[in-house]
Amino acid sequence: MKNVSFKKVISMALVLSMMLLLIVGCGSKDNNDAEPQNSTTEDSKTDDTKDQTEDYGDTGGLELPIVDKPVTIKILASTNVTNLEEKFVMQELEKRTGVKLDIQEVPDTGSAYSEKFNVILSSGKLPDIMLTGAYKEINAIGDNSGAFVDLNEYVDILPNFKSIFVDDPENSWALKSYSSPQGKMYMWPKYNANRTVNHGYLYRKDIFDKNGIKAWTNTDEFYDALKKLKEIYPDSIPFASKLQGNIFNRLSYGWGIVVPTTEGGQVVYYNEDEKVWKPSVTAPEFKDMLDFMKKLYDEGLLDPEFLTDTEASWSGKMTQEDKAFVTFDWIGRMDMFREQVKDSIPNYDLRYALPIGPVGKWLTLDKVVNYGICIANNPNKEAALKLMDYVSSPSGAELMTMGIEGVTYEKDGSGNIAYPELADREAISIKDLEEKYGMFAEGTYTRMAPESVYFNLTEREKEAEEIMVKNDRLAPNDPILKFTDEEQAKLNQLEPNLASGAIEFAAKYVMESSYGDKEWDDWVKRAESLKINEVNDIYNQAQKRFDEGK
Repeated sequence: MKNVSFKKVISMALVLSMMLLLIVGCGSKDNNDAEPQNSTTEDSKTDDTKDQTEDYGDTGGLELPIVDKPVTIKILASTNVTNLEEKFVMQELEKRTGVKLDIQEVPDTGSAYSEKFNVILSSGKLPDIMLTGAYKEINAIGDNSGAFVDLNEYVDILPNFKSIFVDDPENSWALKSYSSPQGKMYMWPKYNANRTVNHGYLYRKDIFDKNGIKAWTNTDEFYDALKKLKEIYPDSIPFASKLQGNIFNRLSYGWGIVVPTTEGGQVVYYNEDEKVWKPSVTAPEFKDMLDFMKKLYDEGLLDPEFLTDTEASWSGKMTQEDKAFVTFDWIGRMDMFREQVKDSIPNYDLRYALPIGPVGKWLTLDKVVNYGICIANNPNKEAALKLMDYVSSPSGAELMTMGIEGVTYEKDGSGNIAYPELADREAISIKDLEEKYGMFAEGTYTRMAPESVYFNLTEREKEAEEIMVKNDRLAPNDPILKFTDEEQAKLNQLEPNLASGAIEFAAKYVMESSYGDKEWDDWVKRAESLKINEVNDIYNQAQKRFDEGK
């Protein structure tokens, strides 16, 4: 490894230990004894090899096998599956690519992966391929130590990376947003890893129908529905939440702004009409949203425990006959809760509804996500790069997230996919496929096949997607900007206090009867004293560079 200063790596490792916690839960998770294909020299490759590549489907132009001499690739993966390299898809991956896999599995629970990653970084003994969710910190280490491969330097041997991230204008923004201040791209982002809709407002359609209440189409109708439900069920809490302080972030999209979560984040938002960044936590729209929430809280329409409810206590309310009727959550909850209460509440029917607020939108999920893998700058780098390029191809994505048609899965005339060896399961989850075949193991795949089970939506989930698309309720996302080291240091200094201050103020504003216009004005002055305008200026400076392609 050239120009590597592991003192610099060690000095930054503690920063990564917290950032890498994003990995566990960012991910999608909810035996074949074949030997690796014999390696060959370039001169000995025959037309049969090319035919074999074609038999594997669309490799995006990458020729298989990817090596001409034996190579072992070490991978650090986040998974609860042991002996992962012995699973079917890993054996098949070895066979197709010609590499031998040496996978170190780290449990995908708690902080296990981040702690292990931190130890490895500090030791300087890096595996060839590593899962990462902290691209800014990886960029800093890469720029200062040379520990990771700059993907930009190898585009000519990575046809799938090139087609996805360089040639496709819908995705090429990632090279600007996720590259380092020196313009180097150390993280290989995950692609096609999001559904169109994954979260939103959910309501008890059975209760609404029973009482002649229609699903809302705007904020006034939302309020009227909650008000009527409270009159019919006086002991109920019509709007329940498990989000605690994150509820302000989720609702803010409907008011056309984005406020931080309890984990922090930006305190400004991109105004699409004016093409500039503006403070969000002091915006009039934020106050309007808080006024609406305060009205719901004061009238008993918003759960008085909305800031403290855990998932368990919230679930208990949402699965009672007539306790809570509206919430904001993951769309999978619609079928999960129905299955949970089918014996006690047979008519239970949780459905998706439109976002509220004057803008009435919810965020769009990008095809490109801000976590993926990084590759060590060592003698195995080209083999590791090509391995990741293969799993980024349509052929590789199918293998790693579906398997092989006629072997692991079958497809009927209508395109429905079934897994005969898992026929006893009522519904196949990605966890099932990970445990059985080794699919979806975080750190081993970079792209999901569009027909994989992750996109196999239930009737209620399909309805959610149709509602949002048909009604044009998906909001454009804020640009993901790249900051200089000095700018990032300043944001790290200023934004946390502003973010925590904003959430603390929002909670008091909603819950305390004494809070009103005066307290709002006081908060605006406090935010200004915490230099929110300086933060906003930094974002606009970075936006200018972004617009100029820098």
